[in-house]
This record gives sequence, C-alpha cells and structure tokens, in this order.
Amino acid sequence: MKKLFVPGRLCLFGEHTDWAGHYRTMNADILPGASIVTGIEQGIYAEVEKSSIFEMYSDAPEIEEEWSDFSCRMNESELKHVAKSGSFFCYCAGVASYMLEWYKVGGVRIRITKMTLPMKSGLSSSAAICVLVARAFNQLYKLNLNTLGEMNIAYLGELRTSSRCGRLDQACAFGVKPNLMTFDGDEIEVKSLNVKKPLYWVFADLCAEKDTIKILSDLNKAYPFASTEAEENLHKALGEWNQSIVDRAVQYMASGNVEALGKLMTEAEDMFDKHVAPMSPALWAPKLHKVLNDSQIQPLIYGGKGVGSHGDGSVQFLARDKEAQQQLVDYLNAANLRAYPLTLHPVHTVRKAIIPVAGFGTRLYPATRALKKDFFPIPCPDGMVRPVILILLEELVKSGIEEICLVLGSEEERIQYTEFFERPLSEEHLRKLNPEAQEYENRILSIGRQLRYVYQREKRGFGHAVYQTAEFVGNEPVLLLLGDTLYRTLSNKPCALQMIEEYERYNQLMVSIHPVPLAEVSHYGILSGVWEDKDRTILNVSVMNEKPKASYAEEFLGVRNSEGQKEYYSVFGQYILTPEVFAQLAADIQQADAEGDSTREIELTSALEAVRKQSGMMGIRLKGVMYDMGNPKALSNCVRNFSNEE
Repeated sequence: MKKLFVPGRLCLFGEHTDWAGHYRTMNADILPGASIVTGIEQGIYAEVEKSSIFEMYSDAPEIEEEWSDFSCRMNESELKHVAKSGSFFCYCAGVASYMLEWYKVGGVRIRITKMTLPMKSGLSSSAAICVLVARAFNQLYKLNLNTLGEMNIAYLGELRTSSRCGRLDQACAFGVKPNLMTFDGDEIEVKSLNVKKPLYWVFADLCAEKDTIKILSDLNKAYPFASTEAEENLHKALGEWNQSIVDRAVQYMASGNVEALGKLMTEAEDMFDKHVAPMSPALWAPKLHKVLNDSQIQPLIYGGKGVGSHGDGSVQFLARDKEAQQQLVDYLNAANLRAYPLTLHPVHTVRKAIIPVAGFGTRLYPATRALKKDFFPIPCPDGMVRPVILILLEELVKSGIEEICLVLGSEEERIQYTEFFERPLSEEHLRKLNPEAQEYENRILSIGRQLRYVYQREKRGFGHAVYQTAEFVGNEPVLLLLGDTLYRTLSNKPCALQMIEEYERYNQLMVSIHPVPLAEVSHYGILSGVWEDKDRTILNVSVMNEKPKASYAEEFLGVRNSEGQKEYYSVFGQYILTPEVFAQLAADIQQADAEGDSTREIELTSALEAVRKQSGMMGIRLKGVMYDMGNPKALSNCVRNFSNEE
C-alpha cells in the first residue's frame, strides 16, 4: 500500500494563456502562453493499492455529504460511460479509462483518508483527483512516467468527461512549489522556480457565481486570428504583455523583492480588467473588485488580483508578513468568504559541504605511506600545481559554500591539514614567492578558516563515514564530494554550483550522474528513471542497481537519449543529502549494533535507496568531466588530462 498526497493549484500569474498558447498550432504569430502556477497546502490524501477492479472509498469527514463509495469493472466502455455521466466520480473514471486503453493496467483501490482542498472554488479539485488517480496507476504498476507524464494523463483523462479544463490545472502534480509553465502549441514545458524569501499568500473563495464556460466561449471568439483592435489587444494581453509580467514575477521571486511582486499582481489585474474583461460580460466581477479595493485590506497586503478564469470566483493577495497573512484570513472569513493561507517558503540554500578523506589509499601504496592521496599534486589549467584537496575546496568556495567538514581517520591525520591550511609560511619562504603566489597564500589560509573536522575511528563503510558529520550538518541539506575525485566544469559554473542551483528548484535528495558505456556498467552503481525536462538533464530516479551485469542493464536500466538510443548512468561523484538520509543512516547503524554486528559496513547507497523509495530522488547530468584518481591508472589519466581539458 502506498500513501499519496496531491495538492490543489493556484494560478499566480498568466491565467487563460494555456489555451491561448495552444492556438499557435493555427496562428504562428500568437506568442506562447506563460503562467506561474503553484500547488497549495490544501489537498487530497489517499492510500492506494492494486485491485482487480477500479474502486474508491473515503474515510475523510470533509466530503461525507457528497461521497458514496464507488466501484467499476476495469472495462473501457463502462469507465467511459461513467466519465460522461457527470457524476461525482466522472473525472476518476476518465483517467482510469485512459490508463486501461493505453497501458493495459489492472485495477486500483483508492481510499481518501483526508480532504483539505475546498471543492468548486477555482482551485482545481477535479485536476487534483485526476492527478491522484494517474499517480496511483503509475506507481502501483511501475509505468515509469515522469511528473509531466502524470500531468498529461490527468489532463487527457479529464477531457473524457464533459468538463473542459485548462492545461495548467494539472500543475498540482508538481507539488507545493511555484512552477513556470510555457504553452507552445501542443508543447508544454514546466520549470521549477526559486523563491528567495517567504511569500505569504492568501486566497479566498468569493462565494459568488461565475460562468467559466461562458467566459471561455467569449474569449475564444478572438482566436486564432484577431479581427478588431480589441481582439488584437486581447492577444497582446495573453501574449507579449503577459510574458513581460511573468518574466518580472520570476525575477522578483528569485531576488526576494516581495513588494515589487505585490505591485505586479495589481498591475496584472489592471491589465486584465482593461483588455480581457471587456471581451466577456461574464467577466464583470463586482464582488472581486469590492474585495480588492477594500480599505481594511490594503494595509495588510502588497497587492492582489483575481484567480483562474476570473469573474467572481476567487481572489488572491500577497500579505506583508505572517501576522498580516493571519489577520487577512480572519478578516475574509468574518466577511463570509472562505479564506486560506499559502506560504511559499524559500528552499534552504546549501551552505555546508562534507568530504570524507578517512581512507588509507591502499590502491596507491606505497606513495600513500608518506602522503595522503588527497594531497597528491595535480597540474591545473592555470599552470599551478595544487593538491587534490585544495582543488575540491576551491570548487566549494566558488560555489558559495560557507562551512566544510572533512572526515578524517584520526586526530593524528589532522596535523597535515593544519600545517597546510592554518600555518602561515615563514617570512623567508613567502619572500621567495612571486606577488601572485603571495596573494594566493592568503586564499589558502582563508579556506582553512572554513574547515571543520570529525573522525571515523572505526572503518565501517562509506555511509558510516558520512554519518560522522551528522552533528555538523544539523537539519540542513549538505553537499557531499568524494575525496579522490576531481571535477572540471564545461560551463561558467563549477559543477558543485550547478548541483546547488538544481537542488534549490527541486528541494529533493539529489545525485549527479553521467553516462558510462554498457561494457563498463558492472563496475558502477547504475541509476535509471525518466527525464523530468525536455533537455534531458534532470532524471527522476526510479531504480538504483549496484554493479549490474551488462545484459541486465541493457534490458532494464537504459535511459533513452534525444535520438532514442539507450544510455546508462552512474553517479558522477557529487550528492546533495537531505536530513532524511542521515536519519536513515542512524537507523542502519542502530540496527547493526542491535543485532550485535558492530563490524557490518554501513553503505551510503542503501540509505539513498531507502530515502528514494520514501520521498524520491533526482539525478542531475552536470556540464562537466569527472576524474577519479583513486587508483594508479586513474591517477595517471588525471595528471595527464586535468589541466588540458577544453
């Protein structure tokens, strides 16, 4: 049995541009649509499992009045009949019929355990239930669909009902985070957005009436070709003028300019009222504008606007702070509206990193008898010769990391690091350096002030070494680098910074990945899954397999590239670990100790897999080259090529 949660959705900017952008298939002069859509904190909670039929039950008291348990055979004609019936379960049956027709699945049993999402309030409760059904089939039958795939099936399933939803409604599939959605004809692109500061939204059901079908019917008369000045302005309002607003909104959210974002909401509403609302009598919205202009509300907000198809459906505001958010919710509820808070939190910026260097380096013996392998000298592109550890630390500093923890084998090992990073050169030595090198000496000492140390006194595996940093990490995400691997970026951003920026979009356990030849998969841990983006850089990982045989990998672990050919991906050597990983490592260590097996190796891979199963994992294909220098052949390659890579 699996537990699922799907939120409702709120369109922050760009209403109606999903269907307007679709008309590019008929008129190339129409610009792509662009919307900023977020999941909300209210949603549908459910437990799902396989069944021989399609059945839905509910224990949620929030929907007792409308609910009666439902079941239907997994029969295409019966499911389609229910989808067209207009009944409470028509949306669910529409998705189930699509799944049966195209994926030949069995049935599912869905039990709604909690329903906090208000229905028929412009927050896409119908889309949420469609996504829930699509996700249940996907996960239970291992269909290997990415989030966009689930979203599209939810949309196509809802189209099998009498409803005509927009393409942005199913954005709830992406969770409680803001996303930029672009609608270019039949193509949809979804990109997660960064939020710099907390955004205290309030949205409310106006408890009035709006006619969405009439609104869409009237607006569609101006497409695909405009025949009047008013229709031309409608095209601009849903095209270039909207694009300008959305671009600025993305910028303000990323920079934390909350006041400007609020003013932009008011600007967007003014533009809508001037150029979109006159195109349909159904967009006359007296209650919406009364609430937007309420003098009691103005001191609490930075701005406000309508929601979704507009009319007197719902209203949204950006409150000045958390206290103002609650005051606004209370005020709107007292006015007999149904108001809800939505706080969009910034992702924790990754500011800490760890590098385990506690190994003996036996594959590089006897050199490691005198020098730890992370101090081996490597010629660099700028002509300097740096030790491995310094190259890694500089990459971290360039990526904005503030604190770095090295995992050593003993206190004695620390002497070498202290001598290098904390003890200044003698005056005589310093004078013999050229001015550039003298300045560089200050940089080394500055890095030393960012270092912390922990010790792995028992050699119990890589996961055990990583766990020694748990106190240093605290309850934050942390970047993990390998102590015997170097990275050369092929862009203007260090590989570590590429990782951090993607984490800030997805806020999920993340590993870097790179392709390896099929003949070599048996030497690596291989990851497989589905691409989340059309550029094929973000992999939603569904399988981790340690050192598989080539025949198995070829059949089960290949990931298609843009040419449709199979590729095989291994870890590139950089990770961003979430607090859940450390909790899992603690449980693994505790279990081994409880079983009296204090010598059992605690592996990081098994902890990652446990967290992946519970809350997911993203793989990012970095623009860079990895150099392993943990064995003689790899070290030789690193020394020969690290400084020459173009």
